[in-house]
Amino acid sequence: MSNLEQHIKPYSKAIVKLLKQPIESNQSLWQEIINYQVEIQNYLNMIGLELVVKKDEGFAYLRELEDREGNTLGLVSKRKIGFEASIILVVLRQSLEEFDQNPTQFDVSEKFITFQEIKEEVELFLPETYNKVKLLKDLDLNIRRIVDLGYLKEIDKNEFETKYQIHRIIKEKVSLDQLQEFKNKLETYVESI
Repeated sequence: MSNLEQHIKPYSKAIVKLLKQPIESNQSLWQEIINYQVEIQNYLNMIGLELVVKKDEGFAYLRELEDREGNTLGLVSKRKIGFEASIILVVLRQSLEEFDQNPTQFDVSEKFITFQEIKEEVELFLPETYNKVKLLKDLDLNIRRIVDLGYLKEIDKNEFETKYQIHRIIKEKVSLDQLQEFKNKLETYVESI
């Protein structure tokens, strides 16, 4: 019978954590990722994954490798998040892009947003003809879903307001092309109702 100590590598904990969620540069495992990047990548390649390290953005995550037809081994399950949560994701992605293009403070690299600001941005994003009642009624639930997916991090909460940080991984998951495509689909949808 073998034991864990015989098989564990100095970077094993980093791999396990990456399989669950992205690792940020302020976390203890970040240095293991930097120091053992080649070894981690070699291991992950065997199971159809790629290590993506964004040093300038301050995080690392895993992405599935694809064959020529776009197929993967299926290790990572795709989650449907629903139309309303998608709208919030698009609003957050757009907000982060605007922040990066027009920094108000040069020493601040993270974008923070409150619940109220998300609500206002969603209302501004949607065309006037769209029925906003259900979306706004379920806003808290959909924001919680986005927090659970790791795109938002709750920073501060009091009885009046909740403040979030938009995680930069959203830029990797929602490209500018996808952002524009979603806006176009939304316009087409709204015109059809």
